[in-house]
Amino acid sequence: MTPINAIIITEGKDTLKILKKFEEENFLIIKIIGEAKSIIDGISIIQLKKPDVIFLDIMTKENLFFELLEQLEFNIPKLIFISDNKHSAIEAFKQNAVDFILKPIDFNSIILSVYKSIKIIEMERSYQNQKINEINILNTFNQTNEYLAISSLDKVELIHMSEIIYCKADGKYTYFMLLDGRKIVSSRNLGEYIKILDNNYFFRIHHSYIINLRHIVKISKKDGYFCEFPNGIHLPVAKRRQDDFNKFIKLKE
Repeated sequence: MTPINAIIITEGKDTLKILKKFEEENFLIIKIIGEAKSIIDGISIIQLKKPDVIFLDIMTKENLFFELLEQLEFNIPKLIFISDNKHSAIEAFKQNAVDFILKPIDFNSIILSVYKSIKIIEMERSYQNQKINEINILNTFNQTNEYLAISSLDKVELIHMSEIIYCKADGKYTYFMLLDGRKIVSSRNLGEYIKILDNNYFFRIHHSYIINLRHIVKISKKDGYFCEFPNGIHLPVAKRRQDDFNKFIKLKE
């Protein structure tokens, strides 16, 4: 099982210490990838690190933090609230927390909260994958390869492949840049899509990019290989992929 990634938002040294100790002893199920002492710093780390879970040990009456979470372009992390006030549990569950841990914190409480988070994450992924597989089976049945099912946030979107300009890897996520200016974030990694995208038009020019040949405006060979697209974006072609890319282009001419 891949460990879930977590960040901690707390001003308490004791909270930080015990959660890190828990991580040391349970590294197979959880990895702490960031920590913050304030809500503002926490949001910045969340946007940068894209965690699966947030341990929140700062109770705030302002809704700004939760409003910012709703605006994230990737899957909203699961919230585990921590407090020494049992009445704070009401606010926690109002904000759709996975669990609430009452101080003093013990390992048993943490592991129960972590496994609740893992179960929910796995259920969500299973549901999305099921929907994607249903669409892919339907496409195969209809002998069409024109649409792509993209698992994003809390839904699965069906996108016409000709609408995709390029795909960009971002860790375990993939960003799809579309002709109409939209950017869709998928919770699947780029490697999975190279197997699905129409190989008559899509080519992986770099470990971080898959491009749609239909939308290349020009190819620059000055200071390296670069593909230019209508939106002014220039994407590099990795040196080790240049020969294959040249062959790919000639096949499509």
